[in-house]
Amino acid sequence: MRFNLIGPFQIVAGDGAVLPVGTPKVSQILAVLLTHANDLVTPDTFIQELWQHSPPRSALNTVQTYVHHARRLLTDDARPDAEHSLLTTRFGGYTMHVDDSAIDIKVFERLVARGRDELRAGRYEAAADALGMSLDLWRGPVLSNVPTGDVLAGRIVHLEELRIRALELRIEAMRLLGRLRELVPELRTLVHDYPLNEWFHGQLIAALHQAGRRAEALDAYRKVRRILREELGLEPSPDIQWLHERVLSPVRAPAAPLPPYGGGDGVVVPLWESVRSG
Repeated sequence: MRFNLIGPFQIVAGDGAVLPVGTPKVSQILAVLLTHANDLVTPDTFIQELWQHSPPRSALNTVQTYVHHARRLLTDDARPDAEHSLLTTRFGGYTMHVDDSAIDIKVFERLVARGRDELRAGRYEAAADALGMSLDLWRGPVLSNVPTGDVLAGRIVHLEELRIRALELRIEAMRLLGRLRELVPELRTLVHDYPLNEWFHGQLIAALHQAGRRAEALDAYRKVRRILREELGLEPSPDIQWLHERVLSPVRAPAAPLPPYGGGDGVVVPLWESVRSG
């Protein structure tokens, strides 16, 4: 059995059939358990997710009922001590026993970590492959068909931020492989989807310039400048302005792209040779 949380929530049987995920509240219970797979989840966590700060008096009994229905979705035997049950009752709460390889968000996190490590080690092709596989898992917004409370909302924010980081690392790997210009269509989509992310804009400007498309690179700069002025009342960062100057200057070497955000993951970014040389 596999569980997909990226995009619509799905339970996939061993034969590939997509199983029903129950009512919205039961789906919520299952989603909380899967984001905490193999860890103890207390009733208080479910209560916070379902009712935030205004639980009814019957909250605990209602949670127990939802857990019972969730267990029935996973097995014909809803007893908490049933043999081979994925969802078991323990002192103080409940545990979903599932291998990480059966949960898409866990696979996603593992692939991003592998890609980061490969990039740090200088294995750029392997990094691009791992990060590409991680991004291929995205079928849409996380848990798009499930209501979310405080607990799941925090997890979703983490995953969305990690996706942005995976995009950045993959673009950096492609740049180091000399294949940045291949990403022009993807970069155009990214600057549309994340209009305030200056790093994506910078990569698009650099990729267009490297491809000899100076007019389009200048137009990309004008667009990001207008967006930042209208939305934030700010001018582009010094890095973006430096790229603009390199596009305007009749230099032989194409402009270098912006370095990726550090993100605290230890990826070392070399300084730009052009900046060092003045």
